[in-house]
Amino acid sequence: MTERTVFLLSDQTGVTAETLGHSLITQFAGQNFRQMTLPFIDTEDKVREAVRTINAVRASGAPKPIVFSTLVQAEFRAILKDADCMHLDIFDVFLEPLAQELEEEPSFEAGRAHGMSDIDAYMKRIEATNFALANDDGGISRNYDVADVILVGVSRSGKTPTCLYLALQYGVYAANYPLTEEEFESGKLPDFLVKQKDKLFGLSIKPERLRQIRKERRPMGSYSTPQQVRFELRETDKIFKRYGIPHVDTTEFSIEEISSRILDSTGVDRRVRP
Repeated sequence: MTERTVFLLSDQTGVTAETLGHSLITQFAGQNFRQMTLPFIDTEDKVREAVRTINAVRASGAPKPIVFSTLVQAEFRAILKDADCMHLDIFDVFLEPLAQELEEEPSFEAGRAHGMSDIDAYMKRIEATNFALANDDGGISRNYDVADVILVGVSRSGKTPTCLYLALQYGVYAANYPLTEEEFESGKLPDFLVKQKDKLFGLSIKPERLRQIRKERRPMGSYSTPQQVRFELRETDKIFKRYGIPHVDTTEFSIEEISSRILDSTGVDRRVRP
């Protein structure tokens, strides 16, 4: 299969270009893409160097590169249009029509999406991240009264990365508690979790996927055996049903999708809008 190079250009970190570009190209499963992010293209020399890099790919006989760009300054965007590529300028596609609808000229200020322009939102993310770290895997804090949501599930079902994503992206105070042999044997949750029952949300996962993850982390012992994995998941499902805990199977979902389903199911407010 022929490889198609995708360039993701930005005058800042490249997060916006990467997010949109990746979301679009993943819809074409029959293609083989090689993604290259070129961040901090904030001078004329850097723009021209980017154009040379793009043209070099085309000159090598490769298919025409695809370029997603979020360059704010009009003169930089004009230079980029000289590149031998398929150029998708996010500002041309979205910002100009939006400006016409709103009858207002955009500020064309670099870094507005992911910079420090909103200190309050930034600090909320930091505080939520600190909370997630302090309350990870039943951490010593256990400050569950403050939590917006408490994720429960077996070890390696995706609780920690999901909590951190909710914190970093939305400023949500997310804690997590790993179900262990004590809960599996008794079929009951600890009293301090039962008191927070309305905040609980469960993460489940297919046995085959869980065993694969565990084998990569700890291949020896019973931790990743088929019997142990099936036992833990079976008992976890019983606990979810006993306490009426809403849950989602994380096997086929990304962290972003898991987080979105949690927020939609629980109604937890997004303190910060991405």
